[in-house]
Amino acid sequence: MINFPKKKTQVSTEVLVRFIWVSSFLAMIFALPPLGLFLGIYFLTGELVLGAVIGFGVHFVILAFAGKISKKITQFMS
Repeated sequence: MINFPKKKTQVSTEVLVRFIWVSSFLAMIFALPPLGLFLGIYFLTGELVLGAVIGFGVHFVILAFAGKISKKITQFMS
């Protein structure tokens, strides 16, 4: 039988609140602009595929800069 050491780490409330806020802002940054582009293109032109391709493209471009965006938001929240 394997006995894993029981570590208890104390995380302050301030760190948890900052974690929740940064995660929420990241989720909004990753989801809302591509969704807005998708819906805007779809409702203005009626092109579902074009809106989906551009929305996914913008989503993955934003996702490529996730580390930098996260650092900036964390610095701002500190």
